[in-house]
Amino acid sequence: MAEKKIFAGHGLRRLRRTLALTQVAMADSLDISASYLNLIERNQRPLTATIILKLVSAYDFDPRSLTHDEPGGGEESLRRRLSDALFDDISIDRSQMQEWMAAAPDTAHAFAMLYDAYIAAPKAGVDKQPKPEPVRAEIERWNGYFADLDMMAEGLADELRQSSNDLYNAISERLRIKHQIVVRILPYDVMPNLLRRLDLHARQLQISETLSSSGRLFALASQLAQLEADEQIDNMVKGAGFDARACERLFRRHLISYFAAAVLMPYQRFLKLCESSGYDVNILQHRFGTSFEMVAHRLTSLQRIGERGLPFFMMRLDRAGQVSKRYSGASKSPLIEGDQRCPLWNIHDAPKMPGRIIAQMIALEDGSKWFTIASSHYKNDRLMTVRGYDDNRTEFTIVLGLKAEFAKKMSITAGLDIDGGNYQSIGLGCKLCTIQDCAQRSAAPNDKLLVFNEREREITPFSFVDD
Repeated sequence: MAEKKIFAGHGLRRLRRTLALTQVAMADSLDISASYLNLIERNQRPLTATIILKLVSAYDFDPRSLTHDEPGGGEESLRRRLSDALFDDISIDRSQMQEWMAAAPDTAHAFAMLYDAYIAAPKAGVDKQPKPEPVRAEIERWNGYFADLDMMAEGLADELRQSSNDLYNAISERLRIKHQIVVRILPYDVMPNLLRRLDLHARQLQISETLSSSGRLFALASQLAQLEADEQIDNMVKGAGFDARACERLFRRHLISYFAAAVLMPYQRFLKLCESSGYDVNILQHRFGTSFEMVAHRLTSLQRIGERGLPFFMMRLDRAGQVSKRYSGASKSPLIEGDQRCPLWNIHDAPKMPGRIIAQMIALEDGSKWFTIASSHYKNDRLMTVRGYDDNRTEFTIVLGLKAEFAKKMSITAGLDIDGGNYQSIGLGCKLCTIQDCAQRSAAPNDKLLVFNEREREITPFSFVDD
């Protein structure tokens, strides 16, 4: 029987360098020539079972590790990177890819590392809409709507509704009867740093008493998602083809939360109330027992064919203006991109008025008009902190927005002149903004020639020449 052949030159070279051996030294231990070892490392000769046995005998390692780390994550992973619009003018077929990986695996790996660093790094003045991280890119590829999960969650919600009008009790009973898991609310001192925990030994879903009612409901729905939609979620994660384990875990977390929200806010019932209430966020959160943030996120996902909702984007900012969530849904809005926000956008005023909804009509430099609402809330899941109810609580601003042409369907716009009203002109942050004579400007725009006149002082500290 012919012995099995494996091409794993990159892994062999990695092993040799880890052991600090020259090709001559390793070749001697394997009873082969250095030139032959060189061919193996370049994938021009196979790594036979005989040589693998000699490697294991000489260096005592797991032979499976030789094939675990292909250059750049493997051929398909490199191909995904090369499908970026950056390389539209370059045509690389499969044979070229294989030759590259075989002849120069380290350069292939270096390319992958550089490309990933390029995607992750902010590009001031190059891309006005920087490419999103891999997980968000996958979410945006679906327009924030996962049809199969949504339909499954809606069916489950109907089942739960038939068993009880109280959704919390209905989910608790389903966990107890179908999965033999009992829900327990535990004191803060027992779970000081946890919101929920699944204790499989005791068959308990343990929930902190510090969770609000909407937080407890979401915790139960999230656990149900992991038990009843686990296979579907795993398949979607595998289908995304992420290169990094962390990306897989983050995407999985997103899909679990998505399914939980879809159980709490079933698509058709949620959309029906959206349309009848004029997308009134307060009515929606009270009717479904959820938080402002949960409703805002759900609004970005209403993209079912034939039953589409308004195309919202959603963003969550902390007190320092840092973005911890951003979903464009079907809006494809540039307002959520980048790390800077215009100070003339009134979302920055929301923390001064917790719980209130503030609205604004804004216009961007490209001529597009948008309507946004913002509201600042303490983090929805915690009722208290170590120091008490009002001290040191976590606060976030939730922003919802959509193109002004769609805003007429919202009850909050009643009395506003959406067509011809006064829109506030804003930019996408000072470094990307080319609006002249802005007294609020705190930085010069990128790639613009500055003008200095010592005889005059204008209202803006940075004057520049337009293209």
